[in-house]
Amino acid sequence: MIKPLKTIEKLKNGQAVTIVALGDSLTYGWMVDKGYIDYFHDFLQSQYPNASIKIINKGIPGDTADGGLHRVSYDVISYNPDCVLIQFALNDYACGYSPHVFGNYIRAIINAIQARLPSDIVLVTSVWFGDFPEAKNAYKLYDTILSIADDYKLPVSKTHEYWKNAVNKGTPLQELVQFDGVHPTEEGYYIMARALQDLFS
Repeated sequence: MIKPLKTIEKLKNGQAVTIVALGDSLTYGWMVDKGYIDYFHDFLQSQYPNASIKIINKGIPGDTADGGLHRVSYDVISYNPDCVLIQFALNDYACGYSPHVFGNYIRAIINAIQARLPSDIVLVTSVWFGDFPEAKNAYKLYDTILSIADDYKLPVSKTHEYWKNAVNKGTPLQELVQFDGVHPTEEGYYIMARALQDLFS
């Protein structure tokens, strides 16, 4: 498993760490008191109590990787973060972006960050919501994320796999999603954070 080693080292040494989370409504934490960013921050503070940890949430509901690319300069690079989380896919699928086009935007975001900063970059997949045909088409974008992570040798937080495993072990899917069948409940966000935690442990 590839991990964000520079960030982990700073956390272990009790240094100040800034993480920027670039994404859509899942990163924003839509319609919940605690989203995955909140749970993730709690975990890092517990795991690394001597570190000063700041997570800047730049999730915008409805945003796509295209939108993320347009705001990467002022929403990410301007903060000079130690680590960047990148989470997109579902809105891109809903807008009709092909895996190829989606992948080009994700690569462009990564390239823009790497050209300016030595930050760790972590790619984050989105939720798993069953095996019906439309969902499988959305999952093709997740496959693109995994492929890009492999190409760039980046850590990837496999949210969809953690969700699928939880459901296979008996957690009802309806407990993980809100009324719209897509956005996570707090329990769903907690599982999303668990996927990230394993990369930072």
